[in-house]
Amino acid sequence: MTQNSDRQFPVALAAALTVPFDHDDGTGIDFEPFPDFRSAEDTTDWFRCWTGNTELNGDDFRVFGQDGTGGYAAFWLVRPGRPLMDQPVVFLGSEGETGVVARDLGDFLWLLAGGFGPWEAAVLYEPGRVPQPNPALRAVAERFAPDREQLPTAVIEQATREFPDFDDTIMDLCR
Repeated sequence: MTQNSDRQFPVALAAALTVPFDHDDGTGIDFEPFPDFRSAEDTTDWFRCWTGNTELNGDDFRVFGQDGTGGYAAFWLVRPGRPLMDQPVVFLGSEGETGVVARDLGDFLWLLAGGFGPWEAAVLYEPGRVPQPNPALRAVAERFAPDREQLPTAVIEQATREFPDFDDTIMDLCR
């Protein structure tokens, strides 16, 4: 899927991104949502810089936020013909970290509700980590994905299991 016409946030994502995120001295969620998806041009510029590959474009990503170091959270448009909300959510960190953090938007809402942001899921994920669940984000998840409730650890493990080659795929694009 390489369309540029889907640059509006899905309603569920927009609702989640209106909730304030608090890093809380490293125990909360380190996430700064953007007011809109990054433009196609900005996404291409970023992806070329990130990979060092000027032959690429950013059409396979819809970037919607960043962590405090500038790593991006995005939908990865890897499922042809499927709507944006059915695409996996990924993290591409400022220091080269990568990870598929949720299989789709419904899972991502429950990841946030459980106290994990994209950076925490990709970089800080440890089975013993005790996240701080967020009641406001839980309300969003219950509203938009009530039948998808699960713990953040399950969201991360399912995403990693479904897309085990994400890091290799991205690293193969790097120069």
